[in-house]
Amino acid sequence: MSGFVEALRALLGPAHVLQGADAAPFERDWRKRYQGRALAVARPGSTAELAALVKLCEAHGVAIVPQGGNTGLVGGSTPDESGHQLLLSLSRMNRVRELDAANLTLTVEAGCVLQAVQEAAAAQDLLFPLSLGSEGSCTIGGNLASNAGGTQVLRYGNARELCLGLEVVTAQGEIWDGLSGLRKNNSGYDLRDLFVGSEGTLGIITAATLKLYPKPRAQMTALAACNSLESAVALLGLAQARAGSGLTGFEVMNAFSLALVRQHFPQLTQPLPEASWTVLLELSDAEGELHARTLFEALLEQALERGLIQDAAVAESLEQSRSLWHLRESIPLAQSQEGLNIKHDIALPVSHIPGFVAETDASLQAAIPGVRLVNFGHLGDGNLHYNVQAPQGQDPALFLREQESRVNALVFDAVMAHGGSISAEHGIGRLKREELARRGHPVALDLMRAIKKALDPQGLLNPGRVL
Repeated sequence: MSGFVEALRALLGPAHVLQGADAAPFERDWRKRYQGRALAVARPGSTAELAALVKLCEAHGVAIVPQGGNTGLVGGSTPDESGHQLLLSLSRMNRVRELDAANLTLTVEAGCVLQAVQEAAAAQDLLFPLSLGSEGSCTIGGNLASNAGGTQVLRYGNARELCLGLEVVTAQGEIWDGLSGLRKNNSGYDLRDLFVGSEGTLGIITAATLKLYPKPRAQMTALAACNSLESAVALLGLAQARAGSGLTGFEVMNAFSLALVRQHFPQLTQPLPEASWTVLLELSDAEGELHARTLFEALLEQALERGLIQDAAVAESLEQSRSLWHLRESIPLAQSQEGLNIKHDIALPVSHIPGFVAETDASLQAAIPGVRLVNFGHLGDGNLHYNVQAPQGQDPALFLREQESRVNALVFDAVMAHGGSISAEHGIGRLKREELARRGHPVALDLMRAIKKALDPQGLLNPGRVL
């Protein structure tokens, strides 16, 4: 492979081909579950350079593993242990190409960090609503490749719904320029939707044209305490009826998830007493703060009267609102501090969530007495992060090794029985590849394999991921 690496250095410049210790930060995933060894890390600076790089890889039969901010949770962007896969970092391709305020679109390169995309929109008093806990380091290319969700899917949809057009380098090193800002375009198959969510297995996203929205004139945020998940679901229905599309966030957190935050981040204020379930609601309003506050307070008052909530705390400032969201976003960090755990990113019909949780909690406790359940997520769109922590005092790494298959089977069986999905927003990657093969619809899997074979006949784009 030395001849390939030398050709790569000649193409990109020696400073942008990393090996050895310089490549090490790219070779381990965020969860520290996958440790690979890359042939090299390549950092092209333009779409043209990337296209030439792909042609070079095709000529030498070198597989490519694209990586954004390396914040993925399913091992989709970590090289294998062979030392033969090229890790592709798009970090240098991070320009904002165009902001069209009249068309409410923003065109950016795939290596743009999500927070930078948000800030580019905000500088023009506009909103790009995709928001994730990792937004300070994840990239828009990775967000689109995994069809990321986040906290505002309830109002704005997943990354797929926020993308109007793409620029993609194919497995043959050709460039598809589909950077359209059109809302209506029925000229053939929608190739954009083919590449969004494909996790780098069909083509490499190099740029995207994204939807923007007018910035809300006011936002209200609150925490509310509920005695049960049934009450939280009823509160969601009430909030949707009263606020309509103004309801932009509806998160749920069980008592143990917030207890972990309290244990590992005691400096973070939790304004409500411990409750079985705590809901975080956010309302965005186009009219102004008075209108938003009146609506929000009436909603919470009605919820109290109906017994749906027992207590509530309304943020009185932007700083307080951020602190409430910080509680929610600190749960994964607190879990990490507690030790390795078995994560599940699942989707269910909202109406099925209380029944699923009650049944699966009981099954897990019966199978593994003392197991601790960290249950939180985006109740508004049916996406739960149903995570399983070792019983108190057990070695978390040993628990993961010995119990993961058993726990996954129990949880995923229940998910399928309730008409759900084993992956809501994190993707399939390497972690859930066998589960998809086992549980996916046979016709759907055959179609996916046919698409993969047609677009990447040599199997060089992110091999061993998804399929």
